[in-house]
Amino acid sequence: MSALDQLRQPGNKRLAVRVKSAAERKIRQGHPWVFDGSIESISHEGAPGDLAVVFDRNRDFAAIGLYDPVSPIRIRILHAGSPRTVDADFWLDRLSAAIDLRQPIVDAGDTTGYRVINGEGDGFSGLVVDRYGDVLVAKVYSEVWFAHLSIILRQLVELSSASTVVVRLSRDIARDNRYGIADGEVVLGPAPQTPLVFTETGLKFGADVVHGQKTGHFLDQRDNRRLVGGLSVGARVLDLFCATGGFTVHAAAGGARSVVSVDQSGPTLAAVADNLALNADVEAVAAVQHRSIRGDAFAIMAGMATAGERFDIVVVDPPSFAHRNDQVEIALRSYRRLTTLALPLVNDGDWLVQASCSSRVGIDQFVEGVFESADRAGYELNDELITGHPLDHPAAVEENLYLKAVIAKVRRR
Repeated sequence: MSALDQLRQPGNKRLAVRVKSAAERKIRQGHPWVFDGSIESISHEGAPGDLAVVFDRNRDFAAIGLYDPVSPIRIRILHAGSPRTVDADFWLDRLSAAIDLRQPIVDAGDTTGYRVINGEGDGFSGLVVDRYGDVLVAKVYSEVWFAHLSIILRQLVELSSASTVVVRLSRDIARDNRYGIADGEVVLGPAPQTPLVFTETGLKFGADVVHGQKTGHFLDQRDNRRLVGGLSVGARVLDLFCATGGFTVHAAAGGARSVVSVDQSGPTLAAVADNLALNADVEAVAAVQHRSIRGDAFAIMAGMATAGERFDIVVVDPPSFAHRNDQVEIALRSYRRLTTLALPLVNDGDWLVQASCSSRVGIDQFVEGVFESADRAGYELNDELITGHPLDHPAAVEENLYLKAVIAKVRRR
């Protein structure tokens, strides 16, 4: 018996909720969250995952969502507008729409690792599902989903023809462990091979779907990695905050002369070497000169500049610097500093690729910071391309727009 069968089902009695006018307006505008401070009245107390119906000022149906009695996000909206029953057909329709959206990735035939459900962007606030070959990895960020996981994951297996489902838990949920499912537990199908090998635009990568970060790999930079690969013929490439080496491998496969990978994690750099080895049958990867440096990227960049090292492409893809709103200014200063440190490392007329994965830092703030820092340091950025979310990472609202990148040629004034 699967651990999914032990999970509680949502209560039969729906909660009736009235919210403040401002919250009602946001719901009608498509916002997926109702915060605790926005609730004026509620019919009774519910458990995580119970269905809550929001009524408007005229006591007509406004929306239905999943209730969480302890989270600041008290209701995660599933549907707004005309009344809709949330049942097996509802989940089937929503899952089918998510799968259809990704069909171009499947049809391309060269990528088996991609996101199937992207939280709010697909109408599943607080739930993410990634696919690696025949394995689905569901990352649960909100307790509201445990009451619905059994039906959703089983339907998703049927729709996608996947063989295995692994459940990953956010840190807070894993710590409490109140639902009988452990982080990394296989809940459907056979245990996956670890690391699990998948393809990204024809290149092989390994993902530790049981113990690795997120769901095992950072899938969202796929398009930017492909762009870097296309720029890399004969190039010297510096990959900062390299994680498991996505940019490194794509640059090598694109014909880079050399790649230097920098990260502060030893196991991460070992994963870079493993991913390069997985692609050793690619002639360009086998020929590349690769070097790993473990340490603080800020200090390493400063040291490289002092030593006069130069590169044709410098990739700066740091982790999120702003996990809370009060960290935004610190994050912006960090991004500006990274720009200032990276520019002297780029050969005149060659490429800077700088990214941010913080949803609390807006795209305009980030791009403005990069260009202003370049100007102050005596550089111009030309032929710029500003990129955002790939197809399989749709965003529902501004708060979900976390990924942004500047790709530009660097000119010294």
